[in-house]
Amino acid sequence: MSADATLLNRRHFLSSSVGGLGNIALAWLMARDRAFAAESGTASGMASLGGQLHHRPRAKRIVQVFCCGGVSHLDTFDYKPELERLNGTELKGRGENLGFFGQPGRLMKSVYPFRQHGQSGAWVSDLLPHLAGCVDDLCFIHSMFAKSNNHTPATFQMNSGFTLNGFPCMGAWLSYGLGTENENLPAFVVLPDPRGLPAGGSINWTSGFLPANHQGVPFRTQSKEPVVDLETPASVSADARSADLQMLNQINGDFASAHPGDRAFAARLRSYELAARMQVSIPEATQLTGESETIRRLYGLDDPANKGFARNCLMARRLLERGVRFVQIINGGAFGSPRINWDGHENLRENHDTQAATMDRPVAALIQDLKQRGMLEDTLFVWSTEFGRSPSTQGINASGRDHHPSVFTTFLAGAGIRPGHHYGTSDEIGYSVGENRVTIPDFHATILHLLGVDHEKLTFYHNGINRRLTDVHGEVIRGVMA
Repeated sequence: MSADATLLNRRHFLSSSVGGLGNIALAWLMARDRAFAAESGTASGMASLGGQLHHRPRAKRIVQVFCCGGVSHLDTFDYKPELERLNGTELKGRGENLGFFGQPGRLMKSVYPFRQHGQSGAWVSDLLPHLAGCVDDLCFIHSMFAKSNNHTPATFQMNSGFTLNGFPCMGAWLSYGLGTENENLPAFVVLPDPRGLPAGGSINWTSGFLPANHQGVPFRTQSKEPVVDLETPASVSADARSADLQMLNQINGDFASAHPGDRAFAARLRSYELAARMQVSIPEATQLTGESETIRRLYGLDDPANKGFARNCLMARRLLERGVRFVQIINGGAFGSPRINWDGHENLRENHDTQAATMDRPVAALIQDLKQRGMLEDTLFVWSTEFGRSPSTQGINASGRDHHPSVFTTFLAGAGIRPGHHYGTSDEIGYSVGENRVTIPDFHATILHLLGVDHEKLTFYHNGINRRLTDVHGEVIRGVMA
């Protein structure tokens, strides 16, 4: 290789890695002196959109609460008086069993009483008293439809738009398209349930075929150290650390020169640079000791019933405040035995009582906290699950409900959303969509639209196809917008 070619390749390396690993040493040393700070109001990484949004955005950031296991719409937000009247009768003639586990039983009314709440008069079951107090800020979608009745592909679809694994999740698309507002923090952070991972595990926050630096950064929510090996041992001096990084910079520079155009390698270097900056930013963002006693009580931070989930919700607010583009909070996980999720097969009441105790108060607190800080005006709040539960019991004389993808409920709140509103309906017993069916591509297209992104124009060329989050589907749901 000629000297000119070598120089060109090294220049390519320095350019594609945003300054190379030398910046890691510099960032790390400056952070020790507390001299490194992000410029507020700037955004980086907007290569796919060239820094230009497709239209005026209503939202700047997203927080999503994803409830694993299949929350029963019939026992939470979708009140069905006809199901009460038909309680104990056969499903025959009204549909078929869509689940896995044995023959369908008889129709079962909700195991919880429903009441109307707020000025909007929204019906919410007694299972969720705290979220019931937020209904005037929420927009319910009662006509969601999913492709799969199996947890893992259904969870993949809600997160990536596809039932197969390996496709970029929504958070990765947003990181790719919009970048971050704080270069010291990831654009996309995942806060798993402290008790376990969702069905499909880390594939749910993969970057797929997008550059690797856009995948979600999961925090270890069950540990005091949110990102493993982030802290530098006290025994390592600044000079020694700088020397190590300079040597690593040269090694990687030589490799990059020998392998020009290696996007995965350049993405890895950018991740290293971010890791160096996170050595200061992550501990500060996740430290909750400075929060007031009023806020701690609001979230139920000291209530053992929420199993640590309240800490995740409060941490999400702090990350959003500091410029993280997309925070995903996962409620439920650890599929198998015992189930620690919303999968209410055998005894729906026992299952949903346990899960609601972890989720209801902290999620309502997060909505209220964002609102009182003025953040809900430009933050899109998303609450979802992978599918609903059947209106009939799972087996004769049983007390649980099987999987049901034909209709279920989600809700949105915040930037650009009609508050105290209901969109779409299920039929009289909650078996299928009644009006205004909403597919998951529609759901994703709407979320992107609220962020100023046309879902048909946010693409990535892969294997001969201009791929997008919504594949070849998706219509923006205008009826949910203010």
